[in-house]
Order: sequence, then structure tokens, then C-alpha cells
Amino acid sequence: MELQEDNVKAQSLGDWKALLANKEALLTQPGAHHAMLLKRAYGLHQVQLINRDELADLLDLADSALEYAFEELLHIPVENR
Repeated sequence: MELQEDNVKAQSLGDWKALLANKEALLTQPGAHHAMLLKRAYGLHQVQLINRDELADLLDLADSALEYAFEELLHIPVENR
């Protein structure tokens, strides 16, 4: 049973990290992208697939991605957005 839980956790974290790495979504809708990352991270914690330290790590990564998006958008000419 524990192996199955490990697989579910690994798959869920993989899905979360894939969303995090979706640069197109991040740069076209940074707020919505960030909100989805937070929702999924809290969901993983709520169903106890991750502990609070892991949740904190995911939240930090989501916030860093949002900061990155804002920095990138400052450097993209308006006509190219």
C-alpha cells in the first residue's frame, strides 16, 4: 500500500512541477497560473500527500515563478505580448 501512495505522490508532484514549468501559461496569465499552483499545492497538502514543509517549498516555488513572470513581462515590448 505504501508503494502505491509513493507512486501517487510522485505522479502528483510531477504534475505540479509540469504546471510550474509551463512558461507559456506563466507568461500569458501569471496571476491565474500562480493561483492554480497554489490551489494544487494546498490540495496535495489537504489530502496528506505532502507535509507542511513540502507545502512551504511548493508555495515558495510558486511565488518565485510569479516574480519571474513579472520581471520577464517588464522586458517584453507591449506589441509582442
